[in-house]
Amino acid sequence: MSILSQLKRALPKNTVISGSENTRPFECDGLSVYKQEPLAVVLPNNITQIKKVLEICRKNNTPIVTRGAGTGLSGGATPLEGSVVLGLSKLTQIISIDEEKKIAVLEPGVRNLAISEAAEEFNLYYAPDPSSQIACTIGGNVAENSGGVHCLKYGLTVQNVEAIKMLTIDGEELLLTRQDEGIGLLALMNGSEGLLGVITEITVKLTPKPELARLVMAGFSSVRDCADTVAEIIKNGIIPSGLEMMDKFAIEASEAFAHPGYPLDAQALLLCELDGAIDSVNEDLNKVL
Repeated sequence: MSILSQLKRALPKNTVISGSENTRPFECDGLSVYKQEPLAVVLPNNITQIKKVLEICRKNNTPIVTRGAGTGLSGGATPLEGSVVLGLSKLTQIISIDEEKKIAVLEPGVRNLAISEAAEEFNLYYAPDPSSQIACTIGGNVAENSGGVHCLKYGLTVQNVEAIKMLTIDGEELLLTRQDEGIGLLALMNGSEGLLGVITEITVKLTPKPELARLVMAGFSSVRDCADTVAEIIKNGIIPSGLEMMDKFAIEASEAFAHPGYPLDAQALLLCELDGAIDSVNEDLNKVL
């Protein structure tokens, strides 16, 4: 019996996708310059189904490529020839939010932005904010160790993950936490692009919303002057919550598309965001200006 037949027999209807026309949307991630048609795509609904996929693929010596929302730009979800793509986009449950401990327990298919939306009632949010946060999943964020504009102050995904539950290719369930002794396997899973196992549950740290946030925009006559200003800000002990630098090409492209009102005579533009307690933000703002 072929592996396709085995998968379709073991899993519910419409869980296994096959055929070129149906699998084409999964032949690459956001890095579309590299494409490879997979043998099949499987979209499980729970851990039991994931275990069945792992068992069948292991017995047939078939490679597995895990996939979140496919928004990554590094090719981490690009299928291998003859592989089965294991998509985790249906595992979207926010299992719990603990206001006191400031953590959220999530399935890997939960969207990045949905975490902050769910935590808003507790005046908390999830700090790492990739540009694709409206669509990307927390499982994909862990696989790529995603960051975002606010990673300078609040860290990458690896600094904001407290625990991970995962399955090995043998179907063994592992729990990795910050409290584990020995090799830092929790940190190793961040950025591993699915090579070490399949993530089934993630516990993330939630951050209290700041009292105040202020954004400073400054234009410069050169990229070097802009970069020197960033160095000077850090040198003075100020850690902005967000930093974004744009060269003239980016300024002109943004202005042509969205018309935000950027100064077109500037050679470089710096966006500096400060957040925190009101007094602290105002003090840092005066230093920056």
